[in-house]
Amino acid sequence: MDTTPLINRANAVLIGNYARLPVAMVRGEGAMLWDSNGKQYIDLFAGFGGGVLGHAHPALVDAVTKQARLLWHVGNTFHTQPQVELAERLNKFAFKGQAFFCHSGLEANEAAVKLSRLRGAQHSPKKWKVVSFHKSFHGRSLAMIAATGNPAVKAGFEPAVPGFTQVPLGDLEGLTAAVDDETAAVMVEPIQGEGGVFPVPNEFAVELRKICDQRQVTLIFDEVWTGCGRTGRWFGHQWFESAGSVIQPDIMTLGKALGGGLAVGCMFARPEVAALLTPGKHGCTLGGNAIGMAAAGAVFDVIERENLLEHARVLGEHAMARLRGEKRLAGRVAAVRGRGLFLGLELPEPPKSLVERALARGVIINLTGQKIIRLAPPMNISKETLDRGLDRMIESICE
Repeated sequence: MDTTPLINRANAVLIGNYARLPVAMVRGEGAMLWDSNGKQYIDLFAGFGGGVLGHAHPALVDAVTKQARLLWHVGNTFHTQPQVELAERLNKFAFKGQAFFCHSGLEANEAAVKLSRLRGAQHSPKKWKVVSFHKSFHGRSLAMIAATGNPAVKAGFEPAVPGFTQVPLGDLEGLTAAVDDETAAVMVEPIQGEGGVFPVPNEFAVELRKICDQRQVTLIFDEVWTGCGRTGRWFGHQWFESAGSVIQPDIMTLGKALGGGLAVGCMFARPEVAALLTPGKHGCTLGGNAIGMAAAGAVFDVIERENLLEHARVLGEHAMARLRGEKRLAGRVAAVRGRGLFLGLELPEPPKSLVERALARGVIINLTGQKIIRLAPPMNISKETLDRGLDRMIESICE
């Protein structure tokens, strides 16, 4: 099938803010995708991590289909069982808290910053500023590009929303200097996603929690990339430990994988913090709709039932060991890092047309920061399929 007519139609009616590849996908199953010409691809990026259980997972299809026959959306002036049940799952797998549901990680991050400012307004002087980190990414609204530590994301949208500043990740001295009497929150990704798959060191997370406690600052973990099991634990912050206890945030934000491919986001806060978000302070018309909640609930159920946390840990360790020991990549890859099935391969120099070369070989990968290959396959991908995908990626790098 010639995709040119469809692409021409798309160019005529869709805004060109995405760098789209000249391929039209028509079907997916598990970790596989098929385009309009019938070509098959191994998906090692799962729709920017959103397809955490792959494409058309039977349990998600069943959950959404059943819910669609019962109730779609009634607005948040009413209670619905799927919304309550999803919040209960978050209490089970994360920490004791309360949820605000929305459509995306961006919206969850906006809500988190608003809540941190409500908390900060209880102090004198009022706390309203937010500290984040270089190479971070928190979304593309005006406030969140101000929070993001990448100048390219901000370009053309000046003047910047005031109150946001960034310091280098791991720079304890810089962080201490940046947090002042007006700082409401520190926002950090347990693993920087867009910035190049950089995990936060455990010792830095320990000190970060201490600083926030000492200065009465809200600690926000942006788990949009790392939430819902991808790293091999339910949430990325659960890798951070001090004296045998998990380091918990005051607020956690979720998106991407939460809906398994549907638009679901969540801000999840400790009860005493969440209590400040009273009626009229924030809202989301379609947030928490019954279909999205049913899908998200099924995501947690499948991960637990199929023991996918262990699967992600084992496959992630296998992939990193293989890539670090691959002789063909000697001198071609500068570093391999990540956790679970969220991996980054840093190349010495920006490659030319690498994503396109991989696509021609039938594997989908992503490039961020010009020279970092980012892999985020479905958590339930088989070892055999993952290895075939890695073979094709390695061949593309070596071409």
